[in-house]
Amino acid sequence: MDEKSSSSSHQRLLVVLLMALLFCVIMIQYVCPSKSECQMLHHLGSWLAVGGVTGSRFSGKKMPDGLQKDPYIAEDRALARFVPRFNFTKPDLSRLIDFNIKGDDVIVFLHIQKTGGTTFGRHLVRNIQLERPCECHAGQKKCTCFRPGKKETWLFSRFSTGWSCGLHADWTELTSCVPSRMDSQEVPKNQPSRNYYYITILRDPVSRYLSEWRHVQRGATWKASLHVCDGRSPTLSELPSCYSGDDWSGCSLQEFMDCPYNLANNRQTRMLADLSLVGCYNVSTMSEEERWAVLLESAKRNLRGMAFFGLTEYQRKTQYLFERTFNLEFIAPFTQLNGTRASSVEVPPETQHRIRQLNQWDVELYEYARDLFLQRFQVARQQEHRQARERRQQERRRLRGRFTAKLGKQLKPTETPPFTNNRAVVAEEQHSADNTAESEVLLPDWWDLDDSDTMEDYTDNVEQW
Repeated sequence: MDEKSSSSSHQRLLVVLLMALLFCVIMIQYVCPSKSECQMLHHLGSWLAVGGVTGSRFSGKKMPDGLQKDPYIAEDRALARFVPRFNFTKPDLSRLIDFNIKGDDVIVFLHIQKTGGTTFGRHLVRNIQLERPCECHAGQKKCTCFRPGKKETWLFSRFSTGWSCGLHADWTELTSCVPSRMDSQEVPKNQPSRNYYYITILRDPVSRYLSEWRHVQRGATWKASLHVCDGRSPTLSELPSCYSGDDWSGCSLQEFMDCPYNLANNRQTRMLADLSLVGCYNVSTMSEEERWAVLLESAKRNLRGMAFFGLTEYQRKTQYLFERTFNLEFIAPFTQLNGTRASSVEVPPETQHRIRQLNQWDVELYEYARDLFLQRFQVARQQEHRQARERRQQERRRLRGRFTAKLGKQLKPTETPPFTNNRAVVAEEQHSADNTAESEVLLPDWWDLDDSDTMEDYTDNVEQW
């Protein structure tokens, strides 16, 4: 009898210890969401998860109420929260475009070098569910993206219209060139002006800079770029060349950084700003510090006003925001791939610091863009979950009304519904409310999820162009 009692006590102790361990693992995710701040605890949680101890509702494929595991969770599974740094207005954060693909609206893609724009551009012409998909043929660089029932394009991009406004045309060039190009080809004179929705992709400045260096090292020049501003291209004295030969192939990273005329420096800020505000490429009109401060504010303003922009480091969020902004859906999901040439370059910390100094305005712009991007994502997810909750509530009211109406037809006026049926309805409503409440407790953890900073960029094939 004593042996049985002792065995039972041991079993109860093991159960208690197992439950305590499970509780600790779950609490790690809430008390210490950042993997970098609590590395040892997260290693313990990962080890336990592999061993199957964390077989709770948080590690399964299904969420309560039949919801699928959220696709935007960080790849390292750390519940890192995003803390906003900048204050934006409601119009800045809510981006829902009434894009009329059957009408006259046009999406204009501003393609900045080495940001993953080639990959995104291919998504636009090959991967969107459309009533009339773009026609892309092997061996042809451009696709035909006509509107349903019309022989006119809805997309102005490298893969649809080619470099019609110049190779990698910037904001200054596109905004002055695109309307005249489109209207001269397609729009009758008496037709109202169309809507142009500008979009772009940004990338971490250090990674983008290294990627451009590797590209130039292999012989890229972008000599065909026009750099048109206020109706003219810059003179050689306004925009000197960094090399004397046909190209700059074989240049070292040090040589690349040492050229004071290198357009790779702060390229994203320059390409998104209105260059007319600083006298275009004439640098004698104001001091360098004042010039770049004006360009940065212009780039931020234009970025806020764009219909959409994505970030190379956040592929799934980029897809989600584009789909929600334009009410279009991609056929295949975006993925985050490893192995780009830029990511394979080992750069000493002091060199990275030098690159950040050379691109200080791009660094500031990217931090601003990242903050705006993640706030837009958070707002969009909150709106989506609110709409889903409202739909569930409407469905419950509809089912409750049908049940009450059906029950009323079966009863005589003097009869009252059986207590068991009322009890069943109340129980069902309580069960549904419990599920909703549980989902709403979990949802905030989904909204604020931030992609891991260790995720590599997606530009495997952008390196080829």
